[in-house]
Amino acid sequence: MPFNGEKHCVGEDQPSDSESSQFPESMASLSDCECSRQSFTSDSSSKSSSPASTSPPRVVTFDEVMAATRNLSNMTLAHEIAVNENFQLKQDALPESRVLHILLSFLTPGGNRLRNQICEVLDTDLIRQQAEHSTVDIQGLSNYVISTMGKLCAPVRDDDIRELKATGNVVEVLRQIFHVLDLMKMDMVNFTIRSLRPYLQRQLVDYERTKFQEILEETPNALDQTTEWIKESVNEELLSLSETTLTPGAENSSKPCLSPTLVLNNSYLKLLQWDYQKKELPETLMTDGTRLQELTEKLNQLKIIACLSVITNNMVGAITEGLPELAVRLKRISAVLLEGLNKETCNLKEVLNSIGVQTCVEVNKTLMEKGLPALNAEVQANLIGQFSNIEEEDNPIWSLIEKRIQLYMKSLLCLPSPQKCMPPVPGGLTVIQQELEVLGCQYANIVNLNKQVYGPFYANILRKLLFGVEALRKAEASSSTN
Repeated sequence: MPFNGEKHCVGEDQPSDSESSQFPESMASLSDCECSRQSFTSDSSSKSSSPASTSPPRVVTFDEVMAATRNLSNMTLAHEIAVNENFQLKQDALPESRVLHILLSFLTPGGNRLRNQICEVLDTDLIRQQAEHSTVDIQGLSNYVISTMGKLCAPVRDDDIRELKATGNVVEVLRQIFHVLDLMKMDMVNFTIRSLRPYLQRQLVDYERTKFQEILEETPNALDQTTEWIKESVNEELLSLSETTLTPGAENSSKPCLSPTLVLNNSYLKLLQWDYQKKELPETLMTDGTRLQELTEKLNQLKIIACLSVITNNMVGAITEGLPELAVRLKRISAVLLEGLNKETCNLKEVLNSIGVQTCVEVNKTLMEKGLPALNAEVQANLIGQFSNIEEEDNPIWSLIEKRIQLYMKSLLCLPSPQKCMPPVPGGLTVIQQELEVLGCQYANIVNLNKQVYGPFYANILRKLLFGVEALRKAEASSSTN
């Protein structure tokens, strides 16, 4: 797929024939990175990412990426690319190259005319000879390079090209040319990563499953923690069913069977409340342990922000209604003060107290600007006190928010493609909706890939657990009738 006009891009490393034969036909040319301008998005921009983005890019070298995409030898890197939609390279991860080489690296194998033109105009030996005789046309060469860059760059770089053309200082132009070329290389490599992600996901399923099977053959008890993890959910579901059947008026003859999917989804939901410091993870989730821990920590911060918002709305909502800028400011203050929440030295009660004090200050400031009286001392003390009490066990507001977040995450796991159709956010979570949707998609990606990889192992475990349960029920029913 060529660019509009002559805009092309191609990776710097070409796979060998033997390597290409291992890829599907549609993937064999991905290292050539033949792509249209429309395929690039503003995600490639060097500008800061959206505030909703919760997983920062992981920095790796260019060679690591190319090696992993060719043979999947680095499972950790391949897994990172497949699971983390925000994975990308940073500028300092790319190898240094000269202008001539960089421009040629963007071309497809069929771009011979432009390739020959670049080699002719940017002939290193000729330019060296001209420089020795002080006849080199620096302005002409820079104009040609900028024009060629404009043909090869992604649309997100069009403004940069226009700025280059408008720069009159030759030294500054040359400096900026290298800067924009680096950005173009990043666009190319990160687009290649995004293009490879679906392929890596498909290959990763078979690869990780095979590797884990090898581990299981060498270590038969390699699924003990996983079995306990699922068994805990089975027992909880059984308890829930027992309570239902014991309810007066309930029909004992209509006992529903346990759903394997429900049991497994509830097991995954437990990971959002997991004590990652003290409790060992299931063996099948070791690869995602760090990612799940970070996700859980961020989710806890969002829970607190939602709780604070509910308390604030309940206490002073009537006064601050219709002031959306205040809500945004209060959320930002809470987020900043909660940044150190996961540090061992963090005292949550003190942090919550500080947030309460700052909330009162901001509310009073806004009320004074509107010509309204400030909150009285009793209301302020009550607000700060309720903030501080969030950390207490069985706090009703915390329990409410936690149940609604669990419900939201549970609904995500039931969707075939969460990114395309997000479930509605329950009441009380609107203040964190944007962050919750991003975090929810990351969580669903981890779960869905994990299900694909380890599904057969989970099926065997569930079959044994649920078969044993049903047999026990039949035995109990038989003994009670005798």
